[in-house]
Amino acid sequence: MTCEVAVEEQEREISDIEPQECSTAAENGVLLVVNHSRIKPPFSVVLATVLYCAEFVSAAVLCSMYHKTDDDIWLGFTIAFMLLPAVIIQLALTFIHRDLGRDRPLVLFLHLLMLGPVIRCFEALVVYFKAGKKEEPYVTISRKISLKKGQGMPMEWEIGQSERNLATHRNAFKRTAVIQAFLGSAPQLTLQLYATIQEKYILPARLALMIITLISITYGALVCSVLAIQIRYDDYKVRLRPLAYMCMIVWRGLEIAARITALVLFSTALTHWMILVGMSNLLFFFFLPWVEFWARKGSLTQDVEKNFSKLGTTVVLCMFTLLYACINVFCWSAVQLDLSHRELIERKQRWGRLAMYYGGRFVENFVLITLWYFFKSDFYEYVCAPLLAIQLLICYSLAVLFMLLFYQFCHPCRRLFKYNVHDCLHCICCRTGRREARGRRGKLPPSYSTAATMVLVQEEPLELLDPQNSQPLDLTSQLGERETAIVEDMMEAA
Repeated sequence: MTCEVAVEEQEREISDIEPQECSTAAENGVLLVVNHSRIKPPFSVVLATVLYCAEFVSAAVLCSMYHKTDDDIWLGFTIAFMLLPAVIIQLALTFIHRDLGRDRPLVLFLHLLMLGPVIRCFEALVVYFKAGKKEEPYVTISRKISLKKGQGMPMEWEIGQSERNLATHRNAFKRTAVIQAFLGSAPQLTLQLYATIQEKYILPARLALMIITLISITYGALVCSVLAIQIRYDDYKVRLRPLAYMCMIVWRGLEIAARITALVLFSTALTHWMILVGMSNLLFFFFLPWVEFWARKGSLTQDVEKNFSKLGTTVVLCMFTLLYACINVFCWSAVQLDLSHRELIERKQRWGRLAMYYGGRFVENFVLITLWYFFKSDFYEYVCAPLLAIQLLICYSLAVLFMLLFYQFCHPCRRLFKYNVHDCLHCICCRTGRREARGRRGKLPPSYSTAATMVLVQEEPLELLDPQNSQPLDLTSQLGERETAIVEDMMEAA
């Protein structure tokens, strides 16, 4: 990403720091918070490093076992899904920290050994433990709006050099966590689950690798959701509660588990068709941002890197789009790309696309599970196939339910929504009920009593006189127009 985007995201990250007691109200109504003594530990950096090392080591152990048993196919794919994300992570960390133009041979050597995240984590811990031991001048000021009980309070934070360096490490490891999750862990989990079903037994090393990859994917999806909230509400101080994190973990965990299981089951029954399904998903989400970019007749952003040519910028955007496509193959990315924007992310929340994604993905999972049920192999004779299919559909439905609960009750900026989930569902139900009522009235049987009632008591709108021009007011039509206007406004917001 660009240097400017990195700086802005650093300020977004630092804005989550709790204000200290040493706060003063400025004359212009902005609360000035001076916070140098309390810095949050880099837990996200440590967690991302632990997941990277654990997955790399467990994959290496499993590769040695495949080599001993001469399983060349499993060995080749496991090595590919182990090294591909590792190489991209080293390049991403080197690019973000701009180490190529600095004299740091040891750091570059460790990156060649695939140990870049380890040395970066060590640097972040050193910065954290040294922070606060001596007075340091602030290097920038972060301005955010704090939401408390629906009231917005403008606030300012003085950011020191240590806090800024830690923010740089946090933002870099957020990117590496997403890369590791969807370029390495997701295909690795799919491969190992497929190998387990094909070989009809579970290796302890393979089981350990599958558990680690599932945790890594869930964490990567969680990072995507949090980053989407921080980007869309850049002017506000985003603070997620523990209940919100738990809701997102359940939502993402069920979504990813159901999706990967459906893909693996389908691949065991129709292996060659699975290649078509996977490639069609990947190519669709890869070309979707480019088609929208060409439809808008936009120009490529020049803020990716000032020293890049148009070819270099295009290559970086293609890699970014590939990551976006890989995320959407397995779960909702929570963001939409805008290749003409300097941040490459569309800030507007598009509820219509969210509904289309989950609706289409549910139908696709249902079709994949149905085809597996009719073409399944003899391996599933001792498994209740209908029950397994229903459980997968229920798991995905529960994921959608927890997603709705998050946006309705746990979203940190839900008070800023023009319409929430309850309003949308209520309006849709009311509109559907009104249409059904009209249909029932139009299809009543022509009995004697109803015919007499229809003749004697006609359905006419209630009329009142307008006090200004003495013209009759049609309240029924006005209420209908108002409700229609609300529905159209909600569709425009979506």
